[in-house]
Amino acid sequence: MKYRKKPVVIDAIQWTGNNYAEIFEFTEGKTYPSEPHSDTLIVSTLEGDMKAGKGCYIIRGVNGEYYPCQEEIFNKTYEPLNE
Repeated sequence: MKYRKKPVVIDAIQWTGNNYAEIFEFTEGKTYPSEPHSDTLIVSTLEGDMKAGKGCYIIRGVNGEYYPCQEEIFNKTYEPLNE
């Protein structure tokens, strides 16, 4: 049997390596650097801590949870919403 993903509007922000304050605010403090001066963030998810490298998107899920998504996967799965 095949399934189609339901259309869902999400909020997301891309980690550029220079926007930690914006990411921290977006995730309500659920992210932190993996080590000082690192390009890798740790995102507290429902499944535990996950790494987000530079270029990854941080997504706020439908239940208010946060998780990282690699840029290639994000671009294949989501498109900008013209409001």
